[in-house]
Amino acid sequence: MSITHRATGVFLALGTLLLSCWIISLATGVAEFESVRAFIGSLIGRTLLLGWTYSLFYHLLNGIRHLIWDSGKGFDMKFVYTSGYFTISAAAALTLVVWIIGYTA
Repeated sequence: MSITHRATGVFLALGTLLLSCWIISLATGVAEFESVRAFIGSLIGRTLLLGWTYSLFYHLLNGIRHLIWDSGKGFDMKFVYTSGYFTISAAAALTLVVWIIGYTA
């Protein structure tokens, strides 16, 4: 889970570059914005956004898990495994909820 936390941090940074491109294209002009929008709307773009969304929630929840450890609690193995499985499943559930809301809104 530790290496996954680092990997999601890297993926969040890369996803922020995509977000920056989108914002810059808004200021640049209609043609540029449509190009970025077409990429984001493609299968590759949506897959990247899905991964970025999962990375956001995973990194957030795992960060909270580490904050609990920083307070000196949760070092027993049962909590370590339970919180790890919770982090993975809750990140997936939150990603699903956000995407459902995004597609229905």
